[in-house]
Amino acid sequence: MPTVFRWTGRTAKGAAQKGEFTANNKEEVIAYLRRQSIVPIDISPKPKALFKLSAGGKVTDKDIVVFTRQFATMIDAGLPLVQALDILSKQTENKTLAKTLGEVKADVEGGATYADALRKHPRIFSELYANMIAAGETGGILDTILGKLALYIEKSMKLKKRVKGAMMYPSFVIIAAVGVVAVIMVFVVPTFAKMFTQMGGILPLPTRIVIGISHFLGGIGGAIMLASIIAFSVFIVQFRRTPTGKKTIDTLMLKVPIIGVLLQKVAIAKFTSTLGTLVASGVPILEGLDITARTAGNVVLEKSVLEVKQAVSEGKTLAEPLSKLKIFPPMVTQMIAVGESTGAVETMLSKIAEFYDEEVDTAVASLTSLLEPMLIVFLGTTVGFIVVAMYLPIFKLITLVK
Repeated sequence: MPTVFRWTGRTAKGAAQKGEFTANNKEEVIAYLRRQSIVPIDISPKPKALFKLSAGGKVTDKDIVVFTRQFATMIDAGLPLVQALDILSKQTENKTLAKTLGEVKADVEGGATYADALRKHPRIFSELYANMIAAGETGGILDTILGKLALYIEKSMKLKKRVKGAMMYPSFVIIAAVGVVAVIMVFVVPTFAKMFTQMGGILPLPTRIVIGISHFLGGIGGAIMLASIIAFSVFIVQFRRTPTGKKTIDTLMLKVPIIGVLLQKVAIAKFTSTLGTLVASGVPILEGLDITARTAGNVVLEKSVLEVKQAVSEGKTLAEPLSKLKIFPPMVTQMIAVGESTGAVETMLSKIAEFYDEEVDTAVASLTSLLEPMLIVFLGTTVGFIVVAMYLPIFKLITLVK
């Protein structure tokens, strides 16, 4: 994992210099300083701040897409690499990205390849991005690779947006429903409860249930439930950060009805799109599988892809180990097999990615259309039960009066 090092040194003329450099170890920092004709005096890792405040803001996928397209245009127009980086570092609005581009430019001027300079900033430029750039530099088609990268990131953004959109609507409705019920139980029901106490008599069972829940939520029970929800949420977040937790949660999510099918289609779309883009860019198949596994975003898929990579390294075709994995449907493996036999694997992967992009759209629409009536029925039933429970004693009183 790259680390930020603070260094101090002297130039050939004896002038003191200091600065920061992101590298994997001290040797890389020393090599960088020597390229700058600086004699190192002290090199030490930068202490990690407890509270990190970013003045420039987070670098989003949209920022990377805009930069990549602009950079591709400049390279295609014949501008030197360093000059293009210099121009973009000065005109980029995101200060964090602008600072990073300045550091990348300095590394390239110092003799590093563009891909190696990008690898020093893994939080901004992914491993997939850096490897595709390396393939473009090696093959002399950097402008073409940059165009493919921008297109790939745009597709990934749209896929991510569709999935988030599918989850956001039901989440909002559930939160609203819980909020409405909580307000009724904590503020409205106690008013009726006081009135019923003054009236005396035995209340109907539904009324006693609602009043009991209201007293529980309005007292210590509400605080206990809120604390339990917060504690459970924190536990899940921390548990997912562990290898065992991440594997357990990812496995369970794929088995959840409806949502599991959606996540499987998203995983297949991402796998085929990523691997197809890498292979089409000239990245070797084994390296492409390795990168695809690490950028899968799901431990189950990552493990499956690494198994495929191992089988391919032993001389098997890509389709053969894929056909043994439950996460990949027969159609996917058969299309890849046809692509391998005709020498057009990247074309087949691209077609599969396009097909599953549409499948994700359909699954998102189905999920939304299914959840909407279910949530409305839940909210209507809950609120209806509370209202009926509160009015039952009143109806009983009216009957007695008559």
